[in-house]
Order: sequence, then structure tokens, then C-alpha cells
Amino acid sequence: MKQIAARHHSAQSFMMIVSLIGWSLAIYSLLQMPVIEKPFELLFLLTFIFICEHYPMPFRKGNSSLTFPIIFLTYLIYGIEITIVLYFIGVLLTTWINKRPLRIIFFNPAQLILSLAGAHFFQETFMPLFSAPEMWKNFVSLFIFIALFYLINNFIVDIVLFLRPEKYTKEIWAEKGKGELFSFSISLVYGFLLYYLGSQNRGEVDIFTYFFFLSPLIFLAIISSIILRLRADKQRLKALFHFSSELNKSIPTKEWDKEIKLLLSEVVFYEESFLFTKDEQENWELAFSEGSRADLAEALKEEDLSKLEKIHTTQVFNKQDLDQAPLSGCFDKNMQAAVYAPLLLDNELIGCLILTKIRTNSFVVEDVHSISTISNQLAIFLKTQLLFREKEQRILLEERNRIAHDIHDGIAQTLAGAVMKFDSAARKIPSNPEEAQRMINDSNNTLREGLKEIRDSIYALRPYPTENLSLDSAIQKKIDEIKKNGNNGLEILFEKRGIQTQLSLLTEKVIYSIAQESIQNCIKHAQASSLNVLLSYQKEQIFLKIKDDGIGFSLYEAMTTAMKEPHYGILQMNEDAAKIGATLQIESSETKGTEIIVRIPKMGFEGGIINDSSTVGG
Repeated sequence: MKQIAARHHSAQSFMMIVSLIGWSLAIYSLLQMPVIEKPFELLFLLTFIFICEHYPMPFRKGNSSLTFPIIFLTYLIYGIEITIVLYFIGVLLTTWINKRPLRIIFFNPAQLILSLAGAHFFQETFMPLFSAPEMWKNFVSLFIFIALFYLINNFIVDIVLFLRPEKYTKEIWAEKGKGELFSFSISLVYGFLLYYLGSQNRGEVDIFTYFFFLSPLIFLAIISSIILRLRADKQRLKALFHFSSELNKSIPTKEWDKEIKLLLSEVVFYEESFLFTKDEQENWELAFSEGSRADLAEALKEEDLSKLEKIHTTQVFNKQDLDQAPLSGCFDKNMQAAVYAPLLLDNELIGCLILTKIRTNSFVVEDVHSISTISNQLAIFLKTQLLFREKEQRILLEERNRIAHDIHDGIAQTLAGAVMKFDSAARKIPSNPEEAQRMINDSNNTLREGLKEIRDSIYALRPYPTENLSLDSAIQKKIDEIKKNGNNGLEILFEKRGIQTQLSLLTEKVIYSIAQESIQNCIKHAQASSLNVLLSYQKEQIFLKIKDDGIGFSLYEAMTTAMKEPHYGILQMNEDAAKIGATLQIESSETKGTEIIVRIPKMGFEGGIINDSSTVGG
């Protein structure tokens, strides 16, 4: 954070120096201005300058206007002093009317007239040394003058953007360069037209000539500005759509906060971020923070989190009123702007997203709209996550009740029967030892069956392998264990396709359980020589297929048997698949073996990228 603050102060200092020099130059030019003989023409040119500056071509980190041909025309007719003053006033009016930050109001006109003065100085100093025919000398002079203006202007802007803490990548620089190159080309064409038409000597040049000559430029400036603004809006909407779609994929994951931070930084730039949410008791708590001060925990203890209840609409606080904003004491001392976006769902306040920046007035209208949209998406996301947790808790409770029911109707009854037989055997030992021995043997067998059931229940309560390994790794490990312990000569091939996605624990458990049960059933009953397991991560679903070349079975008889089994069977596989919205399909015949297919829809499993596709043999 100290490094960010240092870069911000360096950018501010550079902008102040440029502003000071530029304003001094403007004042000097104003004092050196000759007598104005045609003020109406200058007012006309100033109006055109204002229109072009008011409709710039926007790009990331700035914009470019088509003003220079008007500036160059003014320069040729009236000289450098009047041109500097006119350009300065036009840009100053534009930034002031558009309510730009004070630093921009001072800096923009200053850096533009400095670029103009630099190009003029070079031309006046070095062009007299250039010897060539008059026509070629004029064209070379024109090209150098325009090129120098754009080079100096972009050099000054690049320094500011480089010094600022925001990322200034090659892609952003290239995008800015394309806009400037287009503006440069238009300026060059208009400059050549000026020289060409001026050499024709077609009579006196009046205000109507200016109008017809510059009107296409004004029209082009307005149209190009509108088109590029629409394109920028399209890109912003695309970024918001990407945020929304990727956010949905994070619903079943535990580390959703990291994913949100990454997605957030792709839509809007900020220095700090805070997400506050309400718990089940309606108490505020910090869900995550980024780039904040080291002693944030201590600072939060001193703050009244309930102040967030006052935020019901997206609000922007800048340097002059930031101290009045809720929890502003938690920000880094260098922060000078903050956006508070409430997370509302059905008029219920469930959280608040706060983003901060070092520069005051640095959150533009587009940023605020994007942040408001993001907060709405986060509200839906958090509510959906709550529903997911409630669903998993309900499933967990149902599982516990099922295990308790199995123990009561299975193990408990088995143990009770064995105890009764032991009591009867104890009474019959003196009178009928043979009958007593038979009852003791029956009880021992019963207890052994009960012990097996207890072990099965304990195994079912153990953490699933998928809790420590990825799903495909857990399946592969299970296949390796089966091979090691002997699998009746069965050759098992496990294949994974597509890009693995993040899954909820419940989804992983169901897929793993179905795969495990299917493999075990194949080993016990199928008499197969080969078994193929395919796990495919597709665009709209996860596809699991287990296929063998065994003897097959009757699905009706298997379903009938499954109804009597206290533990895992086809019915249980089908019930578990239904819990995650999946479909289970079983096909079996004596000649083609058995094929089990499970399809899990997209919303049940979406998540982030983990690794590339691979195939492993068993």
C-alpha cells in the first residue's frame, strides 16, 4: 500500500508541474496576443473546438479527440499565441462543464497547449535549416508538426498513466495508440487539404468556408465518439456478463471469496475492497477484504458496523465527505474515494460491498453503475449459497436419520436377538447342553453379521476420499486399491475427458459412491474381463459411464433385491443421484454386459479450472 501511495503522489506531482508550466504558458500567450480583428470567426472556431472536445473517442485510461485539424487551421491563420489561448479555453470549458475532477481541469488544457508549443518550437527552430522545394518543404513541415504534437502529447499522458498505481498494460497502451493513430491520420488528411486548397487561390476565405470545410470533421467526431462509446458499453456489459456467469460457478465452492476478488478486479479498478454480510442473527461480519491495512481487525472492533444499515442505495464518497462515510476509519489513510453498494434482495439488506481508491472523484459514472450491478449479483449469490448450505444440512440430517434407523432396525435388533439366545442357552446348559451349544453357535454367527454391519456403518461415516483428493484422483486411487487387493483378473481402464470443474462435496460424494458401488458389483457378479470408467466434464453436464463386458443381469430382479437391502444398492444410487439433480440410467443384457450412465446438470457442479484433460490406465 505504501508503494501504491508513493506512485499516486508521484503522478500527482508530475501533473502539478505540467499544470503549472501550461497555465503559465497560457497566461503568457494571452498577454502576447495581437489585436483581434475578427472575433466572430474566433468564436466560431472556439465552438468547433468545444464540440470536438466534448465528443472524444473513449478508450481505457483516456480518450482522443479530432480537434487538431481545427487547431492547425487556427495556427496557420492566426499564429501560435491566439491558437494556444483558444485551445486552452476550449479544453478548459469542456472539462469544467463535464464536471471533471479539479486536477483534470488544470492538467488537460495545460498538457495539450504544451504539446502544441513544443511542436511549434521545433518547427520554428529546425525547419528553416531544411532545404527543399517549397511544396515539399510545406508538406514535410506539416507532417513533422502534427507528428510532434501527437508524440509529445502521448508522451506526457503515458508518463502519468505509468506513474499511477492502476495497471497500464501493453494492451491498454496499444488500444490508446490505435485511437491516437486514427486521430493523427484525420489530422494529416485535413492538413494536406488545407495546403492544397490554400494553393488554389480561390478568393477570400470567410466564415462559410470554415463551416463547410470543418463540418465533415465535426460530424465524424460525433459519430466516432458515439460508436466507440457504444463499443465501450458493450465491452463493459460483456465483462459484467462474464462476472455473473463465473460467479454462479463459485456457488458450490468454499473459497468463493478468492474467485470474487479476481472477477471484481476484471470489471473495475480499486485499491481496497470490503464485503460485509449479515449472519443468521442479523449481525454484521466481514466476509472478505483486500488490500486493506494490517490492523484491520483492531480497527473493526472500534467501528460500529450497524452504520451500514443506513446504506440503501449506491453512494459515492469523495475526499471532502469521506470522513462521514460508515467504517471510513477502516480504510488506508491514503484513500480519498469510496463506493458503497448495498446488497439488497426483496428490499432486504443482506450485505454491503465497499471499494476505495486513492484518487478523489476517480469513480466515474460507468464504474458506479458496474459496481451496483455487481452488488445485485452478489446479493443473489449469497442468498443462493445460503440455500445450498440449508440443502446440504437437510441432506446430512436425513443421512443421520437413515443411519440411526438402520442401526435401530438392523444392528440393534441383531444384538438384542443374540443376547436373548445367550440367556436361553445359559438356562438350558444344565438340562440340554447340546441345544445350548447350538444356540450359542447361532448367536456367534449373528454377532459376526452384526459386527460386519457395524464396520460398514463406521466406514460410511468416515470422511470421503474426495474430501482430500480431487474426484478423478479419488476414483483412480480406489481402482489402484482394488487391483492391489485382487480383482478376479478384471482389467479396469479409467479415462477422464475435458477440464475438471470445482464441485460441491455432495456432488463429488455421489459420483464417487456410484462409481465405487458399480465397480464392486462388477467384480462380485459380472464375471467380466474388462471394465471401462469414463468421467467426462462437458459444457452442460458431467457425464459418468461405467461399462463392462460381463454376463449382465435382470434389472427387475436387481430392483426387487435392492428394496430388501439395508445398505447401498440400485435404489440408493438412484436416490443419491436425485439429490444433486442427476439422472441414473442402467442398461444390461447377457450379450453386451452392463452399462451405467450418470448425468449431472451444469448448475449442480460448475466451478473454476483445475487442470487439463488426461487419460490414465488401470
